Order: sequence, then structure tokens, then C-alpha cells
Amino acid sequence: LVQCTIGHEMNVLHDLLKLKFVKEAKGTFGYYDILVKLAASTDKDIEKTITKEIRKIKNVSTTTTISVIPEQG
Repeated sequence: LVQCTIGHEMNVLHDLLKLKFVKEAKGTFGYYDILVKLAASTDKDIEKTITKEIRKIKNVSTTTTISVIPEQG
């Protein structure tokens, strides 16, 4: 989940979709501006994408990560 600077949501969305492990990114209404789905073979790749790539995109204010428990669905 990503929060952006007001008025820059489309620019951030465009930049997110360029990243290797981003499989989906959609604008949302509410507290967060963009829902992002990542898929990678390792947790390390996911962590690196979030900390080194997504959080460094211009106009990204905050991120919140929700991890799925594979054994539960």
C-alpha cells in the first residue's frame, strides 16, 4: 500500500509498473492511494524492491506492507 504526494498518483503508478517484481498496481480511494502486488521467488527480492526501489520513487510518502501467509490460502 502506497501513499503519495497529492496530485502525483499517476506519476507514481507509472513508475511502479516499471519495476521488475511489481505484478499489479491500482489506484484506490481512501487512506492509501495505490495498491501494489509484488511477486518474487525470494523474500529478499521483495524486501529489496520495497526498501530500495518503491520507497525511493519520487512523491512516495509512505508504504505499508502486508505479507500473505502461503499456508493459509
